[in-house]
Amino acid sequence: MNKEKLQHYLQRTLRLLAILTIKKYRPGVIAVTGSVGKTSTKRAIYAVLQRHRHVRMSSKNFNNEIGMPLTILGDWQKISGKFFWAKVIFMSVLRLILPLRYPELLVLEYAADKPGDIRYLLDIARPQIGVITAIGDIPVHVEFYSGPEAVAREKSKVVEALSSIGFAVLNNDDEAVYKMKERTRAHIMTYGFGEHSHLRISNFETRMEGDEPAGIAFKLNYGGSFVPVRLDGCFGKAQAYAAAAAACVGIAFGLNLVKIAEALLDYDSPPSRGKILKGIKHTYILDDTYNAAPLSMEAAIDTANDLKAKRKIAVLGDMLEIGQYTPEAHESIGKLIPKRFNILVTVGSRAKFIAEGAVQAGMAKKNIYSFDTADEAKLEVQKLMKKGDLVLVKASRGIQLDKVVEEIKEI
Repeated sequence: MNKEKLQHYLQRTLRLLAILTIKKYRPGVIAVTGSVGKTSTKRAIYAVLQRHRHVRMSSKNFNNEIGMPLTILGDWQKISGKFFWAKVIFMSVLRLILPLRYPELLVLEYAADKPGDIRYLLDIARPQIGVITAIGDIPVHVEFYSGPEAVAREKSKVVEALSSIGFAVLNNDDEAVYKMKERTRAHIMTYGFGEHSHLRISNFETRMEGDEPAGIAFKLNYGGSFVPVRLDGCFGKAQAYAAAAAACVGIAFGLNLVKIAEALLDYDSPPSRGKILKGIKHTYILDDTYNAAPLSMEAAIDTANDLKAKRKIAVLGDMLEIGQYTPEAHESIGKLIPKRFNILVTVGSRAKFIAEGAVQAGMAKKNIYSFDTADEAKLEVQKLMKKGDLVLVKASRGIQLDKVVEEIKEI
């Protein structure tokens, strides 16, 4: 049997086992989708619920036709080896035969890399709560769709699948997401910084301990009450959005704001998503190298802008999978740079449009450095750094800017 046929057989087997497992154990399913912020939101929801319920969340980026069924079938993230898939199938069949312990709730990511992906995942696990994070004007994976509206329609299938007793948790600050309220029968809960959000974020600030970034603080307002929230080691408004979405889910389960705020103390943002690391030469690195889309790139730039530093260096690479929007999106990012950063380093052929945008917005060419690969850039970035600098590093995963972070972080 060739590799392609084996992959197809495995996918069909996992799908069937996952459907049967859901049918037998009937867990509550919380679906998380969007173009950015899915993993952070999923982890925040888990933090809010895990003190009160037996919860399992999808690990890593287990959000596709293989990863999502694997999450349903067990907690397999720490197990590997030659007979991995045989173990998965054996234990899954055993769980169908015997009444073994199983989570009450599953928090699952629903990816939509191409049209039809959401429908495939919904056929495996239909949620009772659907959470939509953000889409943006130019969403990631848009090159595989007819346009941004088509991406939004694909994501909206999650809330369309909800019953009238379910909950659709929508980002009120993202127009494409907010419009999804018209496509669902479920109870609607909105969250965001906007005045008319059901659950509103206010008083957002970046916390410092002396000269060292410590995290963020904000208030969550709901139903005439509010509660202060502190997230240590987390940075940027994206983390506040994740916490607010999780709070909406907590409210749907009957938790009050105080219990939600206490539970969020357990939340830790995912690696390489807005993490502050100590760099060489007494510097700080804002490591946001996990992935990039125009919306998340803008958010990372805003986060860096909120942090204090003697100088700021932006190391930005290609944003992939945005097709015909590539030149426009990269140039727009470049135009945000001059007022916020002292030095710009671009990595990749597409990121050269970032450099062009920065020049158009008034940045001196002598302060811009462009490289084709992360390996070429990493030593030059190290040379550019000085004591007291803050270095933002962000690009799509394929550009491998984690190599730059490894080169410049303090050992």
